[in-house]
Formats: sequence, structure tokens, C-alpha cells
Amino acid sequence: MTGMRTSIKSILAGLLATALAAAAVAEPLLPRSSQLGPRPFYLVDKLNDSEHKEDLERCVSKKRRYRPSDFSIGHRGAPLQFPEHTRESYVAAAQMGAGILECDVTFTSDLELVCRHAQCDLHTTTNILTTPLASQCTQGFTPAVLDNQGNVITPASALCCTSDITLAEFKTLEGKMDAANRAALTPEEYVNTRGTPDFRTDLYTTGGTLLTHAESIELFRELDRKFTPELKSPAVAMPFNGFTQEDYAAKMIEEYIAAGVRPKDVWPQSFNYEDVLYWIDEYPAYGEQAVFLDGRYDQGIPLSDFEDRVDDGLNIIAPPMQILLSTDGDDIVPSQYAENAVEAGLDIISWTTERSGRIVEDVAASGGAFYYDTTVDVLENDGDILRTIDVLVQDVGIFGLFSDWPATTTFYANCEDIPALRAMKKGGKRKGRGSDDDDDDDDDDDDDDDDD
Repeated sequence: MTGMRTSIKSILAGLLATALAAAAVAEPLLPRSSQLGPRPFYLVDKLNDSEHKEDLERCVSKKRRYRPSDFSIGHRGAPLQFPEHTRESYVAAAQMGAGILECDVTFTSDLELVCRHAQCDLHTTTNILTTPLASQCTQGFTPAVLDNQGNVITPASALCCTSDITLAEFKTLEGKMDAANRAALTPEEYVNTRGTPDFRTDLYTTGGTLLTHAESIELFRELDRKFTPELKSPAVAMPFNGFTQEDYAAKMIEEYIAAGVRPKDVWPQSFNYEDVLYWIDEYPAYGEQAVFLDGRYDQGIPLSDFEDRVDDGLNIIAPPMQILLSTDGDDIVPSQYAENAVEAGLDIISWTTERSGRIVEDVAASGGAFYYDTTVDVLENDGDILRTIDVLVQDVGIFGLFSDWPATTTFYANCEDIPALRAMKKGGKRKGRGSDDDDDDDDDDDDDDDDD
């Protein structure tokens, strides 16, 4: 009888643990005020003396609460410290005040939509290589070839895709920081933490929860956040098992329709302009906010190009930060691309801040680290992260910025004016929440925590 009682107790304990875990998943913790942590204030401190620094210091001295902002877009969640496209990463982004969250959308072998940055990144963003599913990868693990001193001659490699596995199999995986140990001799070494960039961390890597696209919609709604899904380019030939590119683009929008999500709360994105045109034509309510992710990386695109896209019905274009910026002496200024896009009447979102590490040690040392390629010569310290954001907002006129650490963009949006949408809204600038005539956020009874 003693053994039976012990067994029953163990079963009940297991059921209780399962129930508690389910409850924890169902109800993400979301504090009343956005939690920014020390980083934004560290960046303010590092800014060179300027009127902008004084404005931000004044804001810090006055603010008691920081509200969520649609300007602050959680790029894959909060992947500076959390495994990207996991539940934990999305919740962290919402806790830091990101008003919009991004699920990069791809599909499994049974044509179900899931959140991953690329169709074939499972070998670096999950534990798949240390599971039985490794046998289904497009390319299995190949160990590194090292010389006698341990230097890498040929790096370790693998290629595992969502299209290699079913949805049910995908859901058995755990997310981790996007990294790989290229000197690995075993799969276990390949997925360990040695490949994570120094400016990130593996502190929150344990057991990241992967999500389907539909689950991300449910989670973001629970978090009271908006949606910006990106339709990722397939790594497999299309049609895939009869699934066409148009089927793929339609399925993503249909999941918002099925969930009853209002079109005005969704910004569907794609680097493939044909996807954007498809949404504009076939789903005009959602196509109104369709975002063309401009991957041409060319500051010299003529005005006529942007005007043609406006004629196509495009309202929003989204190039990376460096394409919008240039320099004039020691100043950061809008590029010709930015001026042409604005003149054509396009609204602009940009990407991605807080993705490059420290300005001196990581950005300058690598010649710009992509996102600062056009301004690296005038950057001096980590405060220039905020300086860059300020030029993007006040001089270029962007209305949203993707961030790997949304606390930084949330802080900025609470302290400075954010431009209104030119193409989709009438009138001049709207006041930011940190402006002098908007201090009622100090009232703890004010429950309006969303941007207009």
C-alpha cells in the first residue's frame, strides 16, 4: 500500500506540475508599466553633451511610467538576450513595451505556418541536431576539420529546415540563441553556447518555446499587442507539394481573418514585392498596411521608382537603417533614398537597432556591422545608438523601428515626438508621449497604454 500511495502522490504531483505549467503558458506576466531596465539610461549617459541629451535627461527625471508604443517593434521578440521567435522572447519584448511583435512566417512539410526567421535555420536556432529528428535534416551534421593546433580548416556544418519535418515534430523542439560552434566535432558541441556573439547572452536559452503562426496570434492578443508577420522566402522550390506562393501568402492573411484580427492591427511584410502586390489586390483591407521590405541596399534609387510603387498602392516601405542615413561632416543626415521615399509620399519603417553590439568594440571594429555601414565614420560611443534613432525619427520621419531590445525604442518613443503616418493619416506630427503637454501618464489610474 505504501508503494501505491507513493505512486498516486507522484502521479498527482505530476498532474499538478503540468496544470501549473499550462497555466503559466496561458497567462503571460505583463506588468502594468513597461519594464525598461538600465540599458536606455546607460545609453543616455553615454551620449555626448547635446540638446538631445538634455531633453532625454529631462524626460527621465519626470517620467514615472513608460507606456507601450507602436513605434517600438519587437524584432523576432527580444533576441538580444532571448532565443528569437520563442514565446519567452515575445513576452520579454511586450514587457519592455514593444507595441508590435514580429513573427517571421515559414512552413513545415505538412504546410503549417510557424515562426522562424528562415525556413532552414533550425540547426542554429533549435536543439534539432541533438534529437532523433536530426536524421530528417536536409544536410546532416558534418564535423569540423581541425589542424594539429585545433585551428579550423573546414567548419562544422548542417542544414535543417522546417520543411524537413511536420508541425507535430516541430513542436517537440526547443529554441536557443541563433549560433553554432563551427569548430564542433559532435552535434552537442555544435549547438552549445560557444557560437553566441559576445554582446548577447545565453542566460535565457533554457527550453525556448517554439510557436506556430496561429499560436503567435493568440499570444500577441493575450499580450494586447499588434502584429507584423513577415512572409519568408521559401528555401524549397515552389510549388511545394502543390502549395504555391500565392497559397502561402493567402494562408498567412487567412489566419488573421480566422482569428478575427482587425486589419488595422496587422502590418504584413515581405521582401518579395509580388507578395505585397498580392495582398494589396486580394486582401485590400490588410494590403493597406502591407510593408515592402526593401532589400536592394541602394541609396541611389530614383524618385520615379518610389512614385511607381505608390501608384501600385504601396503605402509603407522598410529599408534597413543604413540605407536611410548618410553623413555631412560629423553629422548624421537623411540619405537621398530617404528624401525620395518621403517626397513620393511613402511611410517608412526601418530595421534593426540593438542588433550590432557596442559601437566602438563591435560596430567600428567591423567597419559598420551592416546597420551602421554608412555612418560608422562619425560614431563615437554607445550613445550614438540613441543619436541614430533620433535622426531616423526627427529628420527622416520613420514611424516605426524594429529593435532586438525593445526597451530602447520604447524609451525613445516615450520621450520624443514620433511622426504621424504621411500616406495613411492626415495632418501634421502627433505628440510623443514624453512631450511637455502629455504628462498625464504619471496618473496610476490611466489605463490607456496603447498608441493611437
